[in-house]
Amino acid sequence: MHQTVRLSRQLSHYETFHLNPALFNSNIKAFIQHGQFTKALQLFSVSPLSITNFAFPSLLKASTFLSNLNYGKTLHSTIIQVGLHSDPYITTSLINMYTKCGSFSSAVNVFEEMVTREGFVEDVTLWNSLLDGYLKFGQINEGLAHFNKMQALGVLPDAYSLSILLGALGLKEGKQIHGYIVRHIFKSDPFLETALIGMYSSCSRIMEAWFVFDHLEDKSNVVVWNVMIGGFLENGGWEWSLKLYSLMKAENVKFVSESISSSLSACVYGDVVDFGRQVHCDLIKMAFENNPFVYTSLLSMYGKCQFVEDAENVFRQVLDKGIELWNAMISTFVWNKYSFASFEVYNKMRYNAITPDSFTISNVLSCSSMIGIYNVGRSVHAELVKRPIENSTAVQSALLTMYCKCGSVGDANFILSTMREKDVVAWGSMISGFCQNRKFREALDYFRKMKADGGVRPDSDIMSSVINACTGLENVDSGCMIHGYVIKSGLHHDVYVATSLVDMYSKCGFLGMAERLFSDMHEKNLVAWNSMISSYCRNGLPDQSIKLFSKIIQHGFYPDSVSITSVLTAVSSTAALLNGKIIHGYVVRLEIESDIHLENALMDMYIKCGFLKYAEYIFQNMSQKDLVTWNCMISGYGSHGDCIEALSLFNEMKNSGIKPDDVTFLSLISSCNHAGLVDEGHKIFQSMRAEHGVEPKMEHYVNIVDLFGRAGRLDDAYNFVKSMTIEPDRSVWLSLLCASRTHLNVELGELAAHYLLKLEPDRGSNYVQLLHLYGDAELWEKAANIRATMKEKGLKKTPGCSWIELRDRVDVFFPGDSSSMRTVEIYEILHSIGKHMEKEGGDSEIMETISDLQENSPWRDQLQHPTSNA
Repeated sequence: MHQTVRLSRQLSHYETFHLNPALFNSNIKAFIQHGQFTKALQLFSVSPLSITNFAFPSLLKASTFLSNLNYGKTLHSTIIQVGLHSDPYITTSLINMYTKCGSFSSAVNVFEEMVTREGFVEDVTLWNSLLDGYLKFGQINEGLAHFNKMQALGVLPDAYSLSILLGALGLKEGKQIHGYIVRHIFKSDPFLETALIGMYSSCSRIMEAWFVFDHLEDKSNVVVWNVMIGGFLENGGWEWSLKLYSLMKAENVKFVSESISSSLSACVYGDVVDFGRQVHCDLIKMAFENNPFVYTSLLSMYGKCQFVEDAENVFRQVLDKGIELWNAMISTFVWNKYSFASFEVYNKMRYNAITPDSFTISNVLSCSSMIGIYNVGRSVHAELVKRPIENSTAVQSALLTMYCKCGSVGDANFILSTMREKDVVAWGSMISGFCQNRKFREALDYFRKMKADGGVRPDSDIMSSVINACTGLENVDSGCMIHGYVIKSGLHHDVYVATSLVDMYSKCGFLGMAERLFSDMHEKNLVAWNSMISSYCRNGLPDQSIKLFSKIIQHGFYPDSVSITSVLTAVSSTAALLNGKIIHGYVVRLEIESDIHLENALMDMYIKCGFLKYAEYIFQNMSQKDLVTWNCMISGYGSHGDCIEALSLFNEMKNSGIKPDDVTFLSLISSCNHAGLVDEGHKIFQSMRAEHGVEPKMEHYVNIVDLFGRAGRLDDAYNFVKSMTIEPDRSVWLSLLCASRTHLNVELGELAAHYLLKLEPDRGSNYVQLLHLYGDAELWEKAANIRATMKEKGLKKTPGCSWIELRDRVDVFFPGDSSSMRTVEIYEILHSIGKHMEKEGGDSEIMETISDLQENSPWRDQLQHPTSNA
């Protein structure tokens, strides 16, 4: 501190008096050694021509650290002026400065000018500096050409040259470099050993990396251990990372902070907090307790393993808390959804005069978005306006996400317009934000803007959001175009993109396309399986959903709550109770984490399978109940004829603070309908808008018409239809027609039929109801005219069906159906029952029905002569 003050005073002294070059250069170096790069560059500007060749590399390093290209160019100009541009050490520093300051073309010019001037450059360090630049800027082909030119001119690559290549090339080229290393006997070079292990690990060839590590003559270098631990972790082998950690201790390798941090990351990956506690003990023994990097990793380990209290203890133990530790504590609370606790830590941090960085702000803004407290996010934004941190891409992306989630499109647009570099995260935040707010057209518009902007290649997250936008708009044409773009961009193999496409096609009714995409997936994750199960159920193939569910385990996955919820929906639609019980037992046996959606699906399944008591038991034992839960149980009581219990539960629901929606009222009116409580049902309908602010939908009107119709109050039903605030659709007129038929009111029936046929003149079932009305009223001439009209138009009624579950299968039957494997047996039993009833003098109406069934049987002849069939 005292030396810095002294140097500052000397700066003023040098500006006034004659300069001593030796002391002048010495002071510049001292500033740089103490990290005071700006002061060093300011001192240089006092007398540029007094700088020696030894001080220039230090000054170029200062310029690089500050990313100040203007200072770098000034230094370059001075180097040329004093005639030091041929010094290889200075030239190497110049190339590094231009590369790291983002002006790589200038770095190439410096190198080429030296080659032109000198004729031949034999210093491998110079060649390496430019090779490193090529690869850092993604110019792989140019970098390889530079490497080949270097060899052709007789400059032999050293270990660092090869390490640079290994860090940027793929597996094929990496193996060639490995062969070159073996042929040219580069032995026991730590740079090369580390680079080879890193190359194989990054190419997912972890066994080749292990082979290199295992055959090292000298394993005392801690760096190779760290790279190998990181390699296993990167490739999902966290157990091997922890085994290597234990082996390091046994081999007495001296640990560094990265060894501890990588091992703690492996504990997080495997969720093995007990091993993490052991590492915690080891780091105390190894005297790492004052290392902020290690303690930040330790706190993060406890946080991500959901041991928040242990994370807080670590935080409290550190007296001198740096910004990293504060950020880790905020992240821990955000990770574990303790949003208000994260705000509290943020406030304490500010109280302790710790200036938040971009990571802090991003976390706080994410937390604000997560719990919907946007005022906090806005106040944080207000604090940022006068700080350079506001221009950080991470902060701007977090602001975008927050404003999009809260629906503030104008604010989000403003943030996007102020961003100098719109990266993939920024565009992704904007597009996904619109999708979350169901503003699908805007999401597609911004995707087009992103493509027009150029320079940003969409990732899998963006494409999934765009596909979901097409799904939300039910626009399969746009979806197909996006699908084509996905194939061209090579993202069709990404499992999340492919799953979004499966979902889109199935929701738009193109199940065949969804099946094809699913079968073409190279790697299916659980999300993909869940999506396909839902697709089958959504498209009326519940049996396929149930079959696919059984295959999940065969492919090495364990169903989660989403899988169970999806398959239970399929079970409910087929009323396959046995399958439902098996799945319920599976959930209990494997202790699958249950959520409210799963419990609701179980309730619905038991209700639709006729087991109301089981549904009641689940309902009564649920820790929390949402609107769907109450609606499901109210509907269950109504469909099982217990209207009084449904109404009682409705009152209980209101008392619990849950607001009813349109589904609630539909269930209640339907309950009253089945119980014949006409006035009560009508009263509930009237209370929808008046008391609860719920706008009735067409289904509610249909139920009220049916309610009046069943009770024979046809005038009330017709008057109700006339008073409707929305235009009646087919279902309203059909309900009125059915009621008219039941009570033989031909005039009203004809009126309802007129409107019904006006809406849908080519639907066979519409004519059938009028035909039955004429038949019941014995108006045979009118009935004949209807039959003639139907025949002329080629109209038929879609047959109804019934089904029965026996053991582990559900059989479906249609009138006159002979598709069942047991059709002959069924009709034989029916024939036997009929004969028995004839002997006993059974009910004539039932006997007549059996006789009709036998007459219509496709197996009639065989039933009349059973012995010949045998």
